[in-house]
Amino acid sequence: MFDVDTLIADCHIAIADPDPRGAIRELLVTTVENHGDVADVLAKDEAGINVLFNSPELTVLNVIWAPNMTLLPHEHRMWAAIGIYGGAEQNIFYRRGTGGIQAAGEKLLETGDVFGLGVDAIHSIDNPRGTPTGAIHVYGGDFVNTPRSLWDPDTLVEEAYSMAKVQAIFARANEEWHAQLGTDLDESAH
Repeated sequence: MFDVDTLIADCHIAIADPDPRGAIRELLVTTVENHGDVADVLAKDEAGINVLFNSPELTVLNVIWAPNMTLLPHEHRMWAAIGIYGGAEQNIFYRRGTGGIQAAGEKLLETGDVFGLGVDAIHSIDNPRGTPTGAIHVYGGDFVNTPRSLWDPDTLVEEAYSMAKVQAIFARANEEWHAQLGTDLDESAH
């Protein structure tokens, strides 16, 4: 049975490993093998970035992507590992170049997949399905308070990361999701 407190404790053990990124990846592989148990505990009917744990050395998030939602290109400035416990997450990768960033590849993650990102990774995320996606994101640092960048999705111009801008994207995605379902966001919270 999946338990958030056990996951957090296991993440603390993993980041003490000589290869913390690899140890976290292996932990997530084991965790999302039982994706139904994880979904029973973490799945929500509202898209958002839910902080399960945050410290200077470790951040663990439960991220819910609304159906067909897209998040603009951004960076973390720390390594990350992503484990999908429901749905799919399409990652588009970018690299810095003259005049901004340029697309450099992509990777579709499906239920049960785990993927790692390096410190310098820049990516955008798209939920390509008409159903929500749930993912555990683990970061090797303080994801909440570390200054980083995002890029305008149309111009690819770099700017300071804005949690308000990201929250507005999630709010819009939730409105669209619940409009498709014919439910009110206030009703779904009860």
